[in-house]
Amino acid sequence: GASAYILNYFLYILWALLFAFLAVALVRVFAPYACGSGIPEIKTILSGFIIRGYLGKWTLLIKTVTLVLVVSSGLSLGKEGPSVHVACCCGNFFCSLYSKYSKNEGKRREVLSAAAAVGVSVAFGAPIGGVLFSLEEVSYYFPLKTLWRSFFAALVAAFTLRSINPFGNSRLVLFYVEYHTPWYMMELIPFILLGVFGGLWGTLFIRCNIAWCRRRKTTSLGKYPVLEVIVVTAITAIIAYPNPYTRRSTSELISELFNDCRALESSQLCDYINDINMTRPVDDIPDRPAGPGVYTAMWQLALALVFKIIITIFTFGMKIPSGLFIPSIAVGAIAGRIVGVGVEQLAYHHHDWIIFRNWCRPGADCVTPGLYAMVGAAACLGGVTRMTVSLVVIMFELTGGLEYIVPLMAAAVTSKWVADAFGKEGIYEAHIHLNGYPFLDVKDEFTHRTLATDVMRPRRGEPPLSVLTQDNMTVEDVETLIKDTDYNGFPVVVSRDSERLIGFAQRRELIIAIKNARQRQDGVVSNSIIYFTEDPPELPANSPHPLKLRRILNLSPFTVTDHTPMETVVDIFRKLGLRQCLVTRSGRLLGIITKKDVLRHMAQMANQDPESIMFN
Repeated sequence: GASAYILNYFLYILWALLFAFLAVALVRVFAPYACGSGIPEIKTILSGFIIRGYLGKWTLLIKTVTLVLVVSSGLSLGKEGPSVHVACCCGNFFCSLYSKYSKNEGKRREVLSAAAAVGVSVAFGAPIGGVLFSLEEVSYYFPLKTLWRSFFAALVAAFTLRSINPFGNSRLVLFYVEYHTPWYMMELIPFILLGVFGGLWGTLFIRCNIAWCRRRKTTSLGKYPVLEVIVVTAITAIIAYPNPYTRRSTSELISELFNDCRALESSQLCDYINDINMTRPVDDIPDRPAGPGVYTAMWQLALALVFKIIITIFTFGMKIPSGLFIPSIAVGAIAGRIVGVGVEQLAYHHHDWIIFRNWCRPGADCVTPGLYAMVGAAACLGGVTRMTVSLVVIMFELTGGLEYIVPLMAAAVTSKWVADAFGKEGIYEAHIHLNGYPFLDVKDEFTHRTLATDVMRPRRGEPPLSVLTQDNMTVEDVETLIKDTDYNGFPVVVSRDSERLIGFAQRRELIIAIKNARQRQDGVVSNSIIYFTEDPPELPANSPHPLKLRRILNLSPFTVTDHTPMETVVDIFRKLGLRQCLVTRSGRLLGIITKKDVLRHMAQMANQDPESIMFN
């Protein structure tokens, strides 16, 4: 009756609001970094930039708990991106237990690359797709040894998942499907059209979502994250409940859209008019005319498609854990199923048309609408993320549809081409630029003929470089330099006159070393001399005890000469994940180039305002 429906409606909204409020409150109070997808930040960290606390224990704990809450709240978001972040937090935690990894940034990044593969492997039950996702989308530098280590880690993750059997179907994957009909060459036309739709949806989503996130950053909207989450959750729940396809969890919806209709299927999507004289085996049901249930389902799915497209734009980027894979797959699966049913009915009613005549005889099972849903899902996910190889592998691992690789490839490549025609950035690169992370995209080419001397700091008219000398600065001098500047490190030279380079000292290590020396070493005071050489300098008899800091000195900082082409410098920054590089001439220090200087220079060369690139 009506009262039961109203009560259910009310409780649905209440539970959604409760779960969403709990999630946003936990993120806001305990771990602000636990919001969002996490993949843009993981990409930035793997490129050599450090975001302190982003992979910390609190972030791991809160993101794990809140991910369950937000997925349960019925919001239009997925768990796959946050699963990668959670896996990288675990990888970072294990790195901190072993000095081999905690003291070596390069090795730590290799572990994080493997962790990203594990995250996708667990989220989708797709171990090979996870490794390829890490290689294609997340990792900056992916040597062969990291490939097989990631493969092993993904294997262990998949084995553990299989042992736990979370889906209760004795399979790794959530959307396992079994189609009994091959696909035909003429079907490539609707598959490619679905690819075009995926590319257009990807472009629309990226532009609208970035515009909305920019508005959130630059207006007072960003000051009320809890209210924003509550309002979006309330709108989602109120609109989603009346439509059975948006009321249920997105994973269940995708599973139903992917599945083929069996003889005794109870779903509305399978309400076909059966032929009483049908004597075929159960697995090979011929194409049939659509019944009233199918037409009702098509209208509901069309409304669900519009709703999902609009609400996902506002949901992704809120201050809660939010993945994008499942909503994108859902949009594509809905569009694909609608197209699939359309083609199926067209083939049934017009089997004498020239396009159907060769492969679709009356009474044959020609068209599988579930396959169209699968192809549409791949197209939409490809349009948003611009993945190709890993996307196809994830999709066939996700569904078990190995013989449908060609349709998936056609849709993925088409969606990428269409989306790239409107802009080269995927959603993750767009969010990296929006947040102002110093990220050098490996895919971009630098073809200008500038030199290191054109980019290095200090420029003409600027104050000289802040440096440390090897043996004639006091503790007080160094503390004053640290206090007056906000640089992350300082070059160490023989003397201010010779400017001959000795090494590079990190700001953080200097602060810790001086603090520990003051507490633990007797005689270290403000006017103690700091030296970076093997032997202490000759000092007057009554002078305080000197402080040796050679152990924190990097004796082989990366250097280039002032005439090195910027094309080479950019390549070095990309391949090695550098944060800064010193510029010398015949051993004399001339200046420094940071990753931010490189990015500003690239913006300038592309006729953009270099100061418009903000770094948060």
